Amino acid sequence: MKIALIGYGEVGRILGEDLRAAGHAIRACDLKRDDAAAALREHADRHGVELAASHADAVANAEGVISAVTASQTVAVAQACAAALPHGAWFLDFNSASPRAKQRAGEIVDAAGGRYVEGAVMTSVPPYRIAVPLLLGGPHAAALLPQLTALGFKARVVSDRLGVASATKMCRSVMIKGLEAMVIESFTAARAYGVEEPVLASLAETFPGIDWEKQGAYFFQRVIEHGRRRSEEVREVAVTVQDVGLTPWSASGTAKRQAWMADAADAGVFGERGRSGFARSADWRIEADRILARIECKEPR
Repeated sequence: MKIALIGYGEVGRILGEDLRAAGHAIRACDLKRDDAAAALREHADRHGVELAASHADAVANAEGVISAVTASQTVAVAQACAAALPHGAWFLDFNSASPRAKQRAGEIVDAAGGRYVEGAVMTSVPPYRIAVPLLLGGPHAAALLPQLTALGFKARVVSDRLGVASATKMCRSVMIKGLEAMVIESFTAARAYGVEEPVLASLAETFPGIDWEKQGAYFFQRVIEHGRRRSEEVREVAVTVQDVGLTPWSASGTAKRQAWMADAADAGVFGERGRSGFARSADWRIEADRILARIECKEPR
């Protein structure tokens, strides 16, 4: 199958590797520059992925398109691909965007003769790779499902209406991305006050099914590595909440914390390599101490 990947970051590269390993022809487009562009080219060469100079070039002869970009680019990518999209080509939108954004992207793709399907990725991609749990939505979702299954995806259709799958993901992200931000804030403040051990003990008593040491380290590292992307997703979460008339106080605060961590990573607070390829620490305290050093934390009163 001829497949175009729009977006060749972490998710795009994983999909590219797995689809190429299954023998499919992959063309990818990603608008990265400088060092990131060199890493992109090296990865594509190693895995036999052809790089395209533009979105239109990537999708020109594709039977299927997978859009895996940052949330804010969901509609823009649909617009950039629409004019060159072959009639009847599938367009699977992997992006963590609001129902309204997915509906708008679907209108653009379908008007151009493509077949748009929204996809909502329901957990972190790396452990599952192409088999990550995926919810599908839209009038073309049921028809695409058998082909995705043959490609190795673990997908299921939740609705023939666009927006239902993404609403499910967005509402879940209020909790999941919010929990990441709360753990970083709680654990770092506890570290500053020297009370991290009793805080962890209390959490373990209240939620005995969670290994808070391990979960804390995982949350810190995921946000350090992907805070920028996560902050954009949570802004879409806030839009989702706002669209039903609720003020998104929690989502807005989470987006700010995720972006703040991304800024710190870009500034080198977490090591010279920043977020890309960061060697994960098994101890969240190392990262909390770096945060506290950055803000010049004073002795608590």
